[in-house]
Amino acid sequence: MVQSHSKQIKALVIGVLVAYAITCIVFLAYSMLITYADMTERNLPMVVAVTTLLSVMVAGFDAAKGAESRGWLWGMAAGLVYILILTGLMMGVLQRFAVDTRTVTTFVLAIAGGGMGGILGINLRKR
Repeated sequence: MVQSHSKQIKALVIGVLVAYAITCIVFLAYSMLITYADMTERNLPMVVAVTTLLSVMVAGFDAAKGAESRGWLWGMAAGLVYILILTGLMMGVLQRFAVDTRTVTTFVLAIAGGGMGGILGINLRKR
């Protein structure tokens, strides 16, 4: 039983790391487009939301692949870990961090997206 949980935790951690790699790549590419192409930051909130959703879905998918059941729960846990780390980083970097409707929406988006990824991961894994 302990070995099974450690396998699931390892899959969750790997999923979150992969999600952050995806996030970094997308944000770096978008920042290069803003810097070197004739683009504005007008679409930044949408890019952040879509990137967060896709990243936590990947994290949830990877976390659920290590699970024997309850993929949705492991996916939601991966989404929660992802957003808690991101929130901690934001609190450390931003001088005025406040919990507002955007923050709450991002939390819900991350947890729900992780759950959706977990559902896909548990159902599409090799048996």
